[in-house]
Amino acid sequence: MLTRESVWEALSSVYDPELGRPITDLDMVQDIHIEGSTVLVEILLTVEGCPLSHRIERDVEKALRERAGAGEVRVKLGIMTEEQRQALVEKIRGPQPQPRSAILDPDSPTRVIAVASGKGGVGKSTVTVNLAVALAQEGYRVGLLDADIHGFSIPTLLDLQGPPRVFEKAIVPMEAYGLQVMSMGFLTGPRQAVVWRGPMISGAVEQFLRDVLWGDLDYLLVDLPPGTGDVALTVATKLRRAQMLLVTTPEATSTNVAQRAGIFAEKTELRILGVVENMAYFRCPHCGEVTHIFGKGGGKMMAQILGTELLAQIPLEVKVREGSDSGRPIVATDPESEAAKTFRKLALQVAALTGAAPSELRA
Repeated sequence: MLTRESVWEALSSVYDPELGRPITDLDMVQDIHIEGSTVLVEILLTVEGCPLSHRIERDVEKALRERAGAGEVRVKLGIMTEEQRQALVEKIRGPQPQPRSAILDPDSPTRVIAVASGKGGVGKSTVTVNLAVALAQEGYRVGLLDADIHGFSIPTLLDLQGPPRVFEKAIVPMEAYGLQVMSMGFLTGPRQAVVWRGPMISGAVEQFLRDVLWGDLDYLLVDLPPGTGDVALTVATKLRRAQMLLVTTPEATSTNVAQRAGIFAEKTELRILGVVENMAYFRCPHCGEVTHIFGKGGGKMMAQILGTELLAQIPLEVKVREGSDSGRPIVATDPESEAAKTFRKLALQVAALTGAAPSELRA
């Protein structure tokens, strides 16, 4: 038999796709009316013309049918008043005078993983995106920050275009494949270049950490620019609990340079989570023969030098490149491919090493 409590519990499983929190926690559930097996629920949207209103409506209907056992579901959508929006912002950011994320709080439960490489061209951003999507597929709430202010690529890899929505003077991250995503690329035109010096770049990264309305995340993956410059130092100093995942290709040139990022992590007291060797080998789709185009063993050697683990060897596949060009990560579009399976295995290893349980399984 339907009860108000069972309906509320079902609605608590529905998340606002932009703010990344249950609609019950965001005070979006205005009214519940039960008549037999029929449920009428009124949901308040944060802004008029919300682009994801249909998704919220669909998720509410699905949750009430599958979790509460409702027969007929009717969803009425309303709009929050100015006072309700102000109360919501206060609830999200706390009493601070400016919109503020909890990511920078020392006691934040969010696991921060900084994905780094010594040089460009090793596929670090592709690894970051596919790892993020694989973690989301495992039930984790995942944020993705593109911290490469000059050379941002996450918008292309996820086929996202800005500008993002602004909610009460705070930026709402964009959404794709279950991820909350923020990038400088959302704030600039596709043909614009960001011509900034170090202090401005560091300030932008800190603002993305502080003033973006990140939801309650299990993981925040930070896609660092190549090298060990201002952005890496900002992340290391502002997020002392962050852990670093190093991406390299097998050849000596790449691993030798990537070791510097590992040494940087040690000097800044960031724990090195492990090494990912990207484009580790090519498997012929016709005969199955494996060819090590970029050499062999570089990732393992680097892990040994840094005293960490080689967590994954990602194969070189045409579909990975095609997915990156089209903004469709291979873990989502071709889950049975060898690369996708390797990314999912990597996600499970990362979860095991960081000790995080999916939010939906938490008590």
